[in-house]
Amino acid sequence: MAETVVQFNPIFREFNRTRCRYRCAKGSAGSGKSVNIAQDYILKLMDPKNAGANLLVVRKIDESHRDSTYAELKAAINRICGKLASVLWTVRQSPMEIVCNRTGNKIIFRGMKDDSQREKIKSVSFEFGKLVFIWVEEATELDESDVDILDDRLRGILLNPNLYYQMTFSFNPVSASHWIKAKYFDITSPDIFTHHSTYKDNRFIDEAYYRRMELRKLQDPEGYKVYGEGEWGITGGRFYDMWSSSLHVCKPFAIPREWTRFRAMDWGSYHPYSVGWYAVDYDSRLWKYRELYGYGGKANVGTKETAKQVALKIAQAEKEDLPMSYAVLDSACWNKTGTEGPTVAEEINNVLSEKSKTLFIPSTKGREAGAEQVKIRLTGYTDKEGKQIPGITFFETCFHTIRTFPMLTHDKHNPEKVDTNGEDHAFDETMYACTSRPWTPDKPKEKEKRDKYRGESESRSWMAV
Repeated sequence: MAETVVQFNPIFREFNRTRCRYRCAKGSAGSGKSVNIAQDYILKLMDPKNAGANLLVVRKIDESHRDSTYAELKAAINRICGKLASVLWTVRQSPMEIVCNRTGNKIIFRGMKDDSQREKIKSVSFEFGKLVFIWVEEATELDESDVDILDDRLRGILLNPNLYYQMTFSFNPVSASHWIKAKYFDITSPDIFTHHSTYKDNRFIDEAYYRRMELRKLQDPEGYKVYGEGEWGITGGRFYDMWSSSLHVCKPFAIPREWTRFRAMDWGSYHPYSVGWYAVDYDSRLWKYRELYGYGGKANVGTKETAKQVALKIAQAEKEDLPMSYAVLDSACWNKTGTEGPTVAEEINNVLSEKSKTLFIPSTKGREAGAEQVKIRLTGYTDKEGKQIPGITFFETCFHTIRTFPMLTHDKHNPEKVDTNGEDHAFDETMYACTSRPWTPDKPKEKEKRDKYRGESESRSWMAV
């Protein structure tokens, strides 16, 4: 094979050379970090000296790989290998995997959005060699416990002296309160290599993109700090700074039959829709036990499904459920969008009526009051033992709710409102649920008068769809 010249940005030279166990690429949008990492791995996996090295590429949502890491690695192969790409590499689409024909080294792609996927990662193995490299793209989407599971996979004696274990993280630094900052950036360790880059370091960036980012500096200074300068977001920028996964997220359990159940929904087609199923316990606390989210493969991108298609999914999700006591939908869905035809709400309710399911009624208006109701429930109350008890808890199967709530920020013009430019759809749906049952923390009822959160309940009631 003729000698190949591969173009890199000089700023990544030391990043590509390091053998530290943890390699963290923090940077702005357009800095070229993902392109660099893809090229770096393709070259390393092609090198016969690295025979026996395999790469696991991880994103929180496995479907996201196809248009991001998978596409990036294929592009790197084509740039590096040119006409010999198909000779040197075998690229499979289903399941997604890439194999170097020269070395036998393999690249596989996985997600970590639920316990089932986490368990599958624990059993990852290869016919040839070992798992030595892990690349976590959009690493801020993962929980610390997810990364601990991945880290535990890199173990055992490596027979090839050229190989070494390494995890690579690439991300935009959305929040200075994120666990990644505390775990890898706020300490000094010989096992950690941190790197910072911006679009200004990318010699391949075009002038139009450069001007766009400079304009963002004027129009959105806070956003520019993260996506232009690659710096950590403001610690106090979260709308709900009381949010805590350890407090507000729980393992699924069987919902008692006696608890009130209802449904809430925020409509979207180009952007995601969000449907949530809730149960109300004897203290009027809410438990969100299921979600249906119109995730189009990328953050804040919808599936473009019709109202009828989504309504059929709702009916299917409730196929084995007890009847809902009521259901609330964004009141704007009753607005006419044209001169003829039914509204979105009418289309959805027509299908639900045909399937003998509970129809939606309009949600209570008022985003400020709604945001306050969500805040009251997240804050909850402190019991006699000093333990904080939230007024709303989410089953860990409500993935997109848990993913997007910590990312909510204040509206730049009205800090009492959530910024609607963000991915606020699960929040809106949760807000409609909370405003349908205004809540003030009261002293809980006597424990002996209620069940133990188990008993007769259909086993599917908590499942995400």
